[in-house]
Amino acid sequence: MYFDSSFVTDAMAAWHNMADLDPKKVIWIEKIIRPILIYATLVLFLRVFGKRELAQLNPFDLVVLLTLSNTVQNAIIGDDTSVSGGVVGALTLLALNYGVAFLKFKNRRIESIIEGESVTLISDGKLDKKALRRELLTKEDLDILAHHEGYDDADDIEKCILDPNGSFLVDAKNDIKDRDFKNEVLKKIDKLSQQILVLQTTLQQQ
Repeated sequence: MYFDSSFVTDAMAAWHNMADLDPKKVIWIEKIIRPILIYATLVLFLRVFGKRELAQLNPFDLVVLLTLSNTVQNAIIGDDTSVSGGVVGALTLLALNYGVAFLKFKNRRIESIIEGESVTLISDGKLDKKALRRELLTKEDLDILAHHEGYDDADDIEKCILDPNGSFLVDAKNDIKDRDFKNEVLKKIDKLSQQILVLQTTLQQQ
């Protein structure tokens, strides 16, 4: 059986290229420092520019997050494309994030400094225009949020809080809650009536 030794040579060369961290391109300590700097920078930028990008209320916010990852990719990995270099960078990011999570768990003040506080956008059915201006949110953005929650517009919302992670806590007005509750009850009654009708028809046929 013929065995091509060049295949083994090529495979070994490929593996060496993937695993080798070329000191001419980047050194080990740089692979650790780069992710730390980018991580800290992104946390700072998201803290400064607010939570709307995390909320992704429109396509532009999503585009920013998607392009942001590509923008900082080269800054993290540099010119090195080896597997070992990528592993070092990924491990650094995971370890750093774990450390930050541990500090947040131990100290509530650190969590507040890093992520910020929750912001009340609607209270007692009234818009907080200062909070909206600070978070660069409009009435139309809240209308979109209301649609996602199954309401007509922001006027149906009694209370709305924007959490530091970009998620919204929405509570509808009492009359809207009553309307939704009645509609849900009517749907269940209608479904039950249909089931009873089917059962009666089945019994009559027996």
